[in-house]
Amino acid sequence: MSARAAVVEVPFLDLGRQYRQIQPEIDAAVGRTLESGRYVLGEEGAAFEREFAAYCGARHAVGVASGTDALHLALRAAGVRPGDRVITVPNIAAPTACAIVAAGAIPVLVDVDPHTLTLDPEKLRAHLVAQPAGRRARAAIPVHLYGLPAALDEIGRLCAVHEVSVIEDAAQAHGAEYAGRPVGTHGHLSGWSFYPTKNLGAYGDAGMVVTDDPAAAEQVRMLRSYGEEAKYANRVVGVNSRLDELQAAMLRVKLRHLDGWVAARRRLAALYDQLLAGAPVTRPVEMDPARHGYHLYVVRSPRRDALQQHLRAQGIATSVHYPVPVHRQPAYQHLGYAEGDFPCAERACREVLSLPLYPELTEDELRHVAAAVSAFR
Repeated sequence: MSARAAVVEVPFLDLGRQYRQIQPEIDAAVGRTLESGRYVLGEEGAAFEREFAAYCGARHAVGVASGTDALHLALRAAGVRPGDRVITVPNIAAPTACAIVAAGAIPVLVDVDPHTLTLDPEKLRAHLVAQPAGRRARAAIPVHLYGLPAALDEIGRLCAVHEVSVIEDAAQAHGAEYAGRPVGTHGHLSGWSFYPTKNLGAYGDAGMVVTDDPAAAEQVRMLRSYGEEAKYANRVVGVNSRLDELQAAMLRVKLRHLDGWVAARRRLAALYDQLLAGAPVTRPVEMDPARHGYHLYVVRSPRRDALQQHLRAQGIATSVHYPVPVHRQPAYQHLGYAEGDFPCAERACREVLSLPLYPELTEDELRHVAAAVSAFR
């Protein structure tokens, strides 16, 4: 009897590989920060704000404690008040909706384009035209899902006509571009996450608000630190949401590598595209003028769960981003939506499957994944 071939294990993500590549730089940044004796709102944070603003091509960046806080405080800085309505999409993780609720606002959902899975401009247009005068949206949050920019030009034009502020959810879009410019600078403000799994990830929670509006930036600076305009002088009711110095120092190191990492992601995604051309899945799209950052490589299959089990048997770890749309989550049943209200988003949640993709993934590992996907029947 012949022995069974050994299973090739492919992790969905291995952050240790990245750390080992840049360990001397990270360790030096940590040591420098610890020796400084300044751990909150110091020079490392201020320097990272300047450097990230420059990377985005923006005038201002304000570090906060998480991506969720970034969206929450961006909404407040944009003038969103309790009871206001904020538009976003259903096929996302809960943090976007959590940020809207944290600002006291009401999430209003609009379906996605069936190909890009981002906010559909035509459906947004229909919603904005039909909304009652007393229930008009104050802001819209297009989500650059999986690293693919939403249709920012069309969304921006529609929102300008209807006096709706655009706040980009760029949590998954580090290194992505739209119309030749980095995302995060096409709306009034943008919210960024540096959660460890992101293209630019910290070693814990961290976030950033980016804007060209100096007044909005100053408002976020006050809001993140108890609403203080000066020590013990509270001008507005704020929160405690500050990017700590250790995370900022390590993110400064990683920012220097970001373009190379995104280029690697794009190369690997192109190889997936080539190898999966005849596979029984729908591959992700990239349509001009959007340039994908490939935070995730997400395929679609009507037999998603069976495909995931098939890959698991081949030693391949995958994930689902995201299995349950916002309006079907128990926490958001009060919004009054029903199953079937957003058919494109709901279908996506049933079909999407994220394959391993990160800069340190080897070509041999990727080929093993692609072969297993192609063999699925």
